[in-house]
Amino acid sequence: MKFNKIALVASAFAFAALGGCAESEQEAQEDLAEQQYEAQEDVLEEQADLAEAQGNEAQEEALDAQADAMGEMGDQAEDAVEAGADTTTTAQ
Repeated sequence: MKFNKIALVASAFAFAALGGCAESEQEAQEDLAEQQYEAQEDVLEEQADLAEAQGNEAQEEALDAQADAMGEMGDQAEDAVEAGADTTTTAQ
C-alpha cells in the first residue's frame, strides 16, 4: 500500500506540472486518470505475483484480470488524451 501512496503523490506532482502547460484542464485530468490507472495496474500485478508465490492460483488469476482491466482503462484514458491533443493541434 506504500506504493499506492507514492503513486498518488507522483500523480499529484504530475498534475501540478501539467497545470503550467498549454494543455486544457480536461486533458490534464485525463492524463492524471491514466497515470492513476497505470499505478493501480502495477499494484494489482505485484499482488498477483505475491499470490502466485504463495500458491494461491485463484487469487492470482483474479488479480491479473483486475490488473488487465485497469490497463484497459488506462489505455482508454490515454486515447482520450491523444484524441484531445489531435483536435487541439489541428485547431491551431
